[in-house]
Amino acid sequence: MLDFVQALADGVMLGATYSLLGLGFTLIFGVLRRLNLAFGPSILVGIYAGSHVHLAWPGASSAVVGATLGGALLAGAYVERCCFRALADQAPVVSMVSSFAVWMQLQELVALLAPSRTMPYPSPAWVPTVTVGSILLRSDALLMWAGATGIMLGLFALLYRTRLGTAIRALADSPEAAALVGVNVPALGALAFLLASAVGGVAGILIAASQRQVTPYFGLWATVKGLTAMLLGGASSLPGAVLGGLLLGVAEVETLWLLGGQFRDLATYALLLLAVAVRGRTRGGDL
Repeated sequence: MLDFVQALADGVMLGATYSLLGLGFTLIFGVLRRLNLAFGPSILVGIYAGSHVHLAWPGASSAVVGATLGGALLAGAYVERCCFRALADQAPVVSMVSSFAVWMQLQELVALLAPSRTMPYPSPAWVPTVTVGSILLRSDALLMWAGATGIMLGLFALLYRTRLGTAIRALADSPEAAALVGVNVPALGALAFLLASAVGGVAGILIAASQRQVTPYFGLWATVKGLTAMLLGGASSLPGAVLGGLLLGVAEVETLWLLGGQFRDLATYALLLLAVAVRGRTRGGDL
């Protein structure tokens, strides 16, 4: 029983970062009604930028964070401009296919610029390991949970307690009605896209800092985790994306505990298949 509770705690802390990835996907899909397959690779670009800064200036943590966020935002702006704004009058599937092409571009860019396939990423040494009763909360998992929870609370405050958030949710609910009341639909859509990129960048920082390294496979990994969290939560629900990420994290860690590491990803793909089967007809809309 104790092992089950320990795995549950680890799953919740891991799932918090999956929730951030799911929120990034949900923001874009809910507002633009289009799927961005280049979301994970955009984060990958940011993490590699941060890793390069870390190698050039060891100990410059603020510069690493800034480079990671800046790289993710620049990559996100490129994706938005090429695949969404330029193709706004095309069918949603055109943007999705275009974002897949940009995914390949970004991954190839990383492969060309990275001196090795695996690069180091700094991890803060000041986060302590905490024991609650017999439950051990590892420092890396605690960092992911605390950082992800803080960002989620800030994002929900922005979206549900500010005029900007009200405008974004109005755009998600009805672009035509939002335009009639004076909302600049293209500009606000681009802003929501960049906000999603920033959330993804933070998720990338937390995950890379926990793993202390990054590989070119991170883009695919983040895309699968984020899509699964989004679909489990209903595709266009921000609270649902949070719950979907937590469910995914718990399912993975409990599978790891029960069946072993070789079945961990199998649990993810099974949940993704289930989510697609159940939520496959969900459209963008109310956040």
